[in-house]
Order: sequence, then structure tokens, then C-alpha cells
Amino acid sequence: MDKKQKTAIIRISAAAILLIAGVLTEKVLDLGDILPVAVFMSAYLVAGYDTLLEAVMNIRRGQIFDENFLMAIATIGAIGLGDHSEAVFVMLFYLIGETFENYAVNRSRNSISELMDIRPDHANLIKDGKEMKVDPYDVKKDDVIIIKPGERIPLDGEIIEGYSSVDTSSLTGESMPVDVGTGDGINSGCLNMTGMLKVRVSGEYEDSTVAKVLDMVENAGNRKARVEKFITKFARYYTPVVVISAAVMALLPPLSFPGESFSDWISRALIFLVISCPCALVISVPLAFFGGVGGASRKGILVKGTAFLEAMADVDTVIFDKTGTITTGKFKVEKVSPVDMGEGEVLELAAYVESYSDHPISMSIKEAYGKDIDKSRVEDVTELAGKGIRADIGGRTVYVGNGRLMRELGYEDLPEGSASTAIYVADEERYLGCISITDTVKENSGSSIKALENSGVRNTIMLTGDRRSVAEKVAEEVGVDRVYSELLPGDKLELAENIIDDSEAEKSKGHVVFVGDGINDAPTLARADVGIAMGVLGSDAAIEAADIIIMDDDLSKISKVIDIAKSTIRIAKQNVVFALSVKAVVMIMGAFGVANMWEAVFADVGVAVIAILNSMRAMKTG
Repeated sequence: MDKKQKTAIIRISAAAILLIAGVLTEKVLDLGDILPVAVFMSAYLVAGYDTLLEAVMNIRRGQIFDENFLMAIATIGAIGLGDHSEAVFVMLFYLIGETFENYAVNRSRNSISELMDIRPDHANLIKDGKEMKVDPYDVKKDDVIIIKPGERIPLDGEIIEGYSSVDTSSLTGESMPVDVGTGDGINSGCLNMTGMLKVRVSGEYEDSTVAKVLDMVENAGNRKARVEKFITKFARYYTPVVVISAAVMALLPPLSFPGESFSDWISRALIFLVISCPCALVISVPLAFFGGVGGASRKGILVKGTAFLEAMADVDTVIFDKTGTITTGKFKVEKVSPVDMGEGEVLELAAYVESYSDHPISMSIKEAYGKDIDKSRVEDVTELAGKGIRADIGGRTVYVGNGRLMRELGYEDLPEGSASTAIYVADEERYLGCISITDTVKENSGSSIKALENSGVRNTIMLTGDRRSVAEKVAEEVGVDRVYSELLPGDKLELAENIIDDSEAEKSKGHVVFVGDGINDAPTLARADVGIAMGVLGSDAAIEAADIIIMDDDLSKISKVIDIAKSTIRIAKQNVVFALSVKAVVMIMGAFGVANMWEAVFADVGVAVIAILNSMRAMKTG
């Protein structure tokens, strides 16, 4: 319990005691009029001084119509009519409601804060052979740090010495520790459990996984859902309307109909004002979405804004990139098929051409070559978008790429290779050979796509730059509805735009989601209604462009975030319908003089508390 909550409890207790004392002095002890009024006013100020002050400050700012103004007018009016105990009662219960609301919001925030309590306190930097404890912000790229057992990993990097088990649950939501050792990459924010690790840092703190994750969570509320925007706009117009309605109610009947009492109609108008306070909507609906974002974070799914969570509740089409999304993205050379030269020579030429590339296929070729590459032999490296790479190797121009590149060079009737991907090697004079590279389908890709269908997704589509035979084989294995192959990056974007345009043309259809991980996927991720990036294999560009990030690359979590989104929307709508329905009924009762302050307080504070309790269920969804 924080200091603010303790202060609120003390105020509630003091105001309640003074209220009871006021009732005793007025009703039981009969000590006159002055003392009970003084006690009641003391209780009123203890319970409502901040509400009155906030109302005055807002009026000075020109922001007149809010819940503070409603409470101030209603209770001051009650005091003017001589109903001191009712005025104290309303303000006291309003304070109780506000305290509960703050507790609920803080609990939701703390739940996410605990989940994302991954900000490192320090880094153990090795400098001049000595270990020193420094702020993570002071560590530079290529510095060497030591991570001891039980410490939070402060920065991203590569292990250069040591073996350990790492708890990745704060990022991925998975409880099973991951074993890591020399040569493995590790992400900041995870917990080193068993062994000491020496790590070469791959980037500065502001570019680290932990910094990006914290930034995403902290700014998730900046992109509001339509329901949240509606409630904000609704409250802006709703409050002035009810204040004007209350004024008309207080003045019109006594002025229009002989015998009607001003005090009676003013009392009804004040009850009407208490009932009309929009707290239940203003607090509970954003809290539901905040809870949904937190629930997704618990599963290792980072949502950059509640608008994207709302969009996931109505998904019609999911488009997948293949490599690194449906497949593992971990390649290895399976076979080398040379023409009139040795396998080693073909592999060497390919490795030299690919020496400056960090693409997974390039890495697999260099790994298969297994020797040091003298980059001084490599000149004039040119990436041929969507086709391959050209480079001069010792004065010889060599091409490494796909079938499209070979056909442009005039080489036809190429072998397809024995594995999922065929990389061809040629120079300006002749075709030199084929390197067959395997990329395995993720174990749960098929079940994940089936789960999407069960969640209401009608169309699943796969886009890839691979040749048709490979793409169709993978599509058949995992069960996607349609597949488009041999695509350039621009082709992917154009196809995605056509699918989105078709979806928008048919108003009954839902949103289009694109799932990818590569740099070339970034434009499509940005263009889709919702872009989802793979957090482990995903490039920085893809993660930056995406709206949702799956921290452990588990495709099954797409259906989970859809379920979380639907549950969150359902809870938010329940709150809207419940709050408006109860308020409408009690407001009518108040207008006809049937409801008293008890019903008014329930319609305000009681409804708010129930709606907030309902919103907190969103934290446990999924």
C-alpha cells in the first residue's frame, strides 16, 4: 500500500467518525443546530477538500464539466437545502469509490510493472583487466561484461565464455529455462540462473531488447482503441448535457406549475447530478484495455497500443511470411552439386560472395565453408534485391542467387536442388553449381494455423520469395489456404495492399494481419491493419514497424492474442451497457422523485466499483 492509499484510508476513517458524531449530536443528543452543522462540515471537508479544490482549478482552466464539478455542485446544493448528512454521505462514498478506483488502477499497473521488472540495475564491465560495476547506459558496443548467477542480463550480446541456464519468462512468458553457452546470443532482461557468463555486448542500452520492451509497454496507452476514444468523447458532451438537464429540472417545474416546490425539484436535480457522474465509464473501459495489454504481456506478447488489441478482436485474414515465421529460419547446407569443378570450390566462391551478408542463408553457407574468409579478395559487392548478390572475387565476377537471377544471366534448365531452397552459383561465362539448403517447418505451425481458424480467421495466406515447388510443399504441410511464391519485397507489399483493399471493399470483412520477421517485411508490417513481428528472429526494422511483437516466435500466440482481444472487448462492452443501463434507470427514478441519495450513490460509486472489478478480469484473460 502506497502513501497515497494510506492517506485516503485515514481520511475515510476520519470522515466516517465525524459523520457518525454529527448524526449523534443532531439526532440522539439534541445539542442544538450549530454543533451538528460544524461536525458535518468538518466531515465534508475531510472527505471532499481535494474534490472541491480540483473542481475550482478546472473551472479556472476552462474545464468546467467533469465528475469533480458534478460532486461539488450536488453536495453544495444539498448543504444549501439543509441536508448536511446526505452531503457528507455522498462525498464520503465518492472518496471511497475514488480510492478503490486508484487501488484497481495501481494494481493493474503494478501487475505489468512486476511482469516487466526487467530493467537492469548495473552491468559488470571488464576494463583494463579489472571488473567494475557501472550503469548499463555507460556500456558501449563490443565492451565485455560479466553476468553472474542470479543477475539480470543488462544488455544484448554474444557469449564468449561460460555456460548457464537462462530464465526468459519475463520476455517470452515461457517458464522453461534455456541452456546457453559460448557462441550463443542472449537478450537483456532475462535472468542468468546458474553459471557465470562473459558476454561481448552487441549494442548500447537504448538499442537493447529490454529498453525496447519497456518503451513499448510504457507507451501502449498512446494509441487508444475506438471504444476508449468513444468514451472520452462521450464524457466530454455527456457531462454538460446532464448539468443543463439538472438545471432545467430544478427550475422549470416550479416556475411552470403552481404548487411545485423549489426545494423538492432542486433536491431531485442534485440526486440526478450524483447519478449522472461518468466515473464508471471513464475509468473502467480504459482499465479493461490496460488489463488486456497486461494479460498479453504475461504470455510474451507485446502490444504497442490498445487500438491494435481492439483490431485483433476482428481478424478476417492473416498473411504470413515463410522463412523465420512459419519455418524455423535456421538453415544448413545439405548438398553441393557442382558442374565441372569440386564441391569445395563452389562452396568457397559462394561463401566469399556472401561474406558481407547476415542473411540466415548466407550464414549457413559460410558455416558450411568453415574457413576464414579473406575479405580483401572481395570487391564491388552488389545486392540484387530479391535475386541474390554479385561480387568480384580476385578479379572474377561471381553471382550467387535464386533461379530468377540465373535466368536473367541466360542459364536455363537449372536443377531444383534436393532441399527446400536452392542457391545457384555462376560467373559471367558459365553456370557453376547448386547449393541445396534446408529450412525446417516449425513444429507447431500447422496447429497454430488450425487454431486461427478456430478463432474465426477465414483466410490464411503465405508469401515467400522461394520457388513455387518449395512454397507449395510448405503450404500443404501447415495448411494455409493460399500461397504466393517467387516474390520480390515489392511484390509482397503490393499483394498485401491488394488483399487489404479487397477486405476494405467488403465491409463485412474484418482486419488483415501480416506476420513477418525480416527487414524486407517491414513495409508490409507497417501497411497491414495489424503487423506482427517475431521477437527472436525478427530484424530491428521489422520489430520497429510491427504493432505486436511475439517475444518467443511462437505462432500459436497469434490465436491467443485474438482470444485476449475478444475477451477484452467483451468486458469493455459489458461495462458500457451495464453502467449506462443502471444510470438511465436510476436517473429516471430520480427525476420522478422515486430515488433518493442512497440509490444515487449506488448508481455512481457502486456501478463504478462493479465495472472496475469486471475490468480487472481482463488481466487474467488468455
